[in-house]
Amino acid sequence: FVSLPITSFLFYPPSFALSEVLALCCPQYWMERAFFHFSSLSHFRLVSSVQAVLATGSGIIIIRSCSDVIRDRHWLAREYVWFLIPYMVYDSYAMYLCEWYRTRDLGHSTTIRNFLSQNRLMITHHAVILFVLVPVAQRLRGNLGDFFVGCIFTAELSTPFVSLGRILIQLKQQHTLLYKVNGILTLATFFCCRILLFLFMYWSYGEHQGLSLLEVPFNIPFYCNVANAFLIAPQLYWFSLLCKKAVRLFDGAQAKKDS
Repeated sequence: FVSLPITSFLFYPPSFALSEVLALCCPQYWMERAFFHFSSLSHFRLVSSVQAVLATGSGIIIIRSCSDVIRDRHWLAREYVWFLIPYMVYDSYAMYLCEWYRTRDLGHSTTIRNFLSQNRLMITHHAVILFVLVPVAQRLRGNLGDFFVGCIFTAELSTPFVSLGRILIQLKQQHTLLYKVNGILTLATFFCCRILLFLFMYWSYGEHQGLSLLEVPFNIPFYCNVANAFLIAPQLYWFSLLCKKAVRLFDGAQAKKDS
C-alpha cells in the first residue's frame, strides 16, 4: 500500500474523476447540462456516502485491532488520512460549484460571498481539520492513540443517511415512509457516532488507566480537551438543527392527520 496522496484518488468512485474533468475542461454548456444536472440530485451525496462507508469501516477495523487504546498501532490510522484530506478539499470545492451554479448570474464576488456566508461553519470545520487538527495531532501523538483515530473515523456513519435525506428532499419525497425512517436513523447514528462517541473515547481511556469518566479530562493533556471541544461543538449545533427539523416534520404530519 503506497503512502501517497495520489493513492486516495485511485479508490474514489468514477464520479470523482468525472466531476473534476467536467468542472475543469468542459464548455459551459456541458457544465450546466451534464455536470450540475447530474450532481444536483446524487453525485456529491454519492461521493460523500462512499467516503463515509470507507471511513466507518476503517474506524471499526482500527478499534477492534487496538486492545491497548494508547500504544497499539494500525496502518489504517495513518494511511487513511491520505484519503480523507483530498476528500475534504473535493467536498469544499463541490459546495462552491453548487453555489456558483445557483448564483452564477450575480457575478463571482456575490458567489464567493454567499458561499462563505452560507457554508461558514462547514468551511471552518474542514479548515480546522485540514490545517490544524491533522498536522498538529500527527506531530503531538507520535506513535500513540491509533484507537482514538479509529473512533473519529466512525463519526462518518451518519453521513449516508444525511445524504439520502437530502436526495429525498430534492425528489420531493418528504411524505414517504422511507424519508421518515431515514430521519430516525439519521438522528440515532448522528447522536451515537458524533456526540456519544466522545464520551466513549473518554470512558475507554479511563478504563485503560483505572480512572472514572469524570477524572479523565483532568488527567489528559489540555490540548486533547481543546481539540475534542472544537470537534464536538459543531456536532451539537448540527444535531440541534436535525432535532428541530424532525419536530417540524412530526408537527406537520400530525396537523395534516388532524385536519
